[in-house]
Amino acid sequence: MKTDILIVGSGCSGLYAALHLPQDKQITIITKADLESSDSFLAQGGICMLRDEDDYNSYFQDTMKAGHYENNRQSVDIMIRESQRVIADLISYGADFEREADGSLAFTKEGAHSEKRILFHEDVTGKEITSKLLRQAENRPNITLMEYTTMVDLIEENNVCYGAVLRLADGHLETMEADFTFLACGGIGGLYRHSTNFRHLTGDALAIAIRHNIRLENINYVQIHPTTFYTENEEERSFLISESVRGEGALLYNKNMERFVDELQPRDVVTKAILKQMEIDGTNHVWEDMRPIPEEEMLSHFPNIVAYCREHGYDPVKECIPVVPAQHYFMGGIKVDSSSATSMPQLYAIGETACNGVHGRNRLASNSLLESLVFASRAATDVILHYDSVRRNPELFEKVRLEKYENAEEYGRESNELVLKAIEQAEWIMTEEEKVNSERGME
Repeated sequence: MKTDILIVGSGCSGLYAALHLPQDKQITIITKADLESSDSFLAQGGICMLRDEDDYNSYFQDTMKAGHYENNRQSVDIMIRESQRVIADLISYGADFEREADGSLAFTKEGAHSEKRILFHEDVTGKEITSKLLRQAENRPNITLMEYTTMVDLIEENNVCYGAVLRLADGHLETMEADFTFLACGGIGGLYRHSTNFRHLTGDALAIAIRHNIRLENINYVQIHPTTFYTENEEERSFLISESVRGEGALLYNKNMERFVDELQPRDVVTKAILKQMEIDGTNHVWEDMRPIPEEEMLSHFPNIVAYCREHGYDPVKECIPVVPAQHYFMGGIKVDSSSATSMPQLYAIGETACNGVHGRNRLASNSLLESLVFASRAATDVILHYDSVRRNPELFEKVRLEKYENAEEYGRESNELVLKAIEQAEWIMTEEEKVNSERGME
């Protein structure tokens, strides 16, 4: 099999990159499950946009503060500066955002934001954006979409990427030759017991990066979302109760229905407070009270959250709902530059798979969709600039032996163990560094 550009992942970053690549190039997008089973479809709260120049410093500082000032300042600047272009793009593709009575864009506020700068579509903003991108991609004759197709490995020589090994929907193994490959594989939630992610998102690109010595960064920076609907069903994916619910006034209570935290602090701070309170109370969850939000606003802004809670025995209009922290987002990943290029030529990483440093140690609410889109389009631009210098190696594909990939279950288990071990090791190193720094500070 052969294509000009291979994109692994059908979330918003993969689709947006495809739409910004030349239409005279054959683009193949593969996805591990069906086209709509990406975390981009699950994003509830919204997408940030710089409202005007007066908001720049505030937006920049909010992002830096949430990331514990470990963010890449250049990447943060790029994301903020390009936000208005991206939103205009999305609207041109048909994305529908909430509007004020006069037709202007309506903005909301979420935890750790000092101003209202978040656009939204009810409480399914990710679905609204990604579904419109998917429709656009489906209408492009140069884009081929392949469901239930898994990237098993990269094909490279002398640290240059020439394509990938794929497992097709029928289980058959095949090679795919490509001038450029984009890794847009999503996060790592499938590796965790409690996660808001789809279960098939298991950090495949990270395992491959480890096997091929592709540079990684901050892979122990795993974000826990403080509020997901608590259920005793261990097989159920954690349903997210959006950050914007607290941004609109929802409160958190302990078992005695007393507030115990400032609900608008960054996610990691709120998460720690909830876990501490659960330990004090000896409970499996805390309570979230959405009733401070006017009923009409609650039903119009958060209809899917209300519907889900009601289906599971709680009516947010009348009572508190049980919530618990769960793995939510991955701030680390494959290290990329400001054009999303990896340490391996002809290989790009975008979306949650990549680490360009925007988020630092902790992601600011509603920056994920924006960051994914901004740097996906920059990757596409970089490919266009460098297409004339692409290297090809068709003879290499004759040497590829597929036998080692035949046992999908065993290979997948080994990949998962590689990623978890790397995260644990990075966490241990970080802990040791913090211990040393702490001791030095006491000298």
